[in-house]
Amino acid sequence: MKPSSLKYLVGQGVRNIWTNRIMSFASFCVLLVSILLVGFTVLVTMNINRFVNGIENKNEVIIFLVDDVSDETIENMGNLLRNTQNVSSVVFYSKEEAFEDMKKNYENADELFGYFDESPLPDAYKIKVSDISEMKMTIATIEVQSAAMNAVYHIKSPDEFANLLTSLKSILTLITTAILVALSVVSMVIISNATKASVFARSREINIMKYVGATDTFIRVPFFVEGMLTGVVAGGIASVVTWFVYEKVIEILSQEMTLWNALGISEFIPYSSIWWKVSLSYIVIGGLFGAVGSSASTKKYLKV
Repeated sequence: MKPSSLKYLVGQGVRNIWTNRIMSFASFCVLLVSILLVGFTVLVTMNINRFVNGIENKNEVIIFLVDDVSDETIENMGNLLRNTQNVSSVVFYSKEEAFEDMKKNYENADELFGYFDESPLPDAYKIKVSDISEMKMTIATIEVQSAAMNAVYHIKSPDEFANLLTSLKSILTLITTAILVALSVVSMVIISNATKASVFARSREINIMKYVGATDTFIRVPFFVEGMLTGVVAGGIASVVTWFVYEKVIEILSQEMTLWNALGISEFIPYSSIWWKVSLSYIVIGGLFGAVGSSASTKKYLKV
């Protein structure tokens, strides 16, 4: 196709938006709502995953060491833990620190613990794992590898809570995927019907063009351009609406930050850190849906 012909067809597509403004506006509204539904579902899911990961990162495994363990054994145990797969953090927790922390929980600590010359608690290591679903396997590995040292007295781990979080993440992933697929299918059906209605309104125009010898490409390109531009504009408007609504919702929810902190939620995802990803995704998805929907809907009327 010659550049001059392509320029003409693109111009026709742009003019068609205004010429058929009622149907173009209907397609725009459908695309806008569809993009917003999918977008907000993804944003909610991202925040839920952030919350779950935040709770997951606060879970610690405490490895209590036997009494009178040597400094060399303590150091060797620390090296073993740091070299263990799936262990992301290793912190030595001395018996003196543990004793002081325990005293802070009692108002009359001096009376209760004053007769202790030294800490009655054992030394310990606090570790965190990268993948909480592998916690049980990681603990089993530590038990086997440290057996020769005879240094481990007891390992305290939140196994049940780890299993709960793992199940929760799996369920959330499944539900989110199902919702996104359902929304995408429904959106595509609605977009397709709206586009077909727009194309049907110009079926006579398409038939006349076919009778005078216009090629399928010559007919489809203006519809392609029209649909793509409508989708791009819908994506751009959707990104502005998302920014405004998301910021307002986060502002309202942040007023109860004490409650969220108690649930292990430190902060919501700031829109400023993801705005360009959201905007780009909206524009690309809108343009793609609009272009494909418009050009595909002309197929029926090209058969003359």
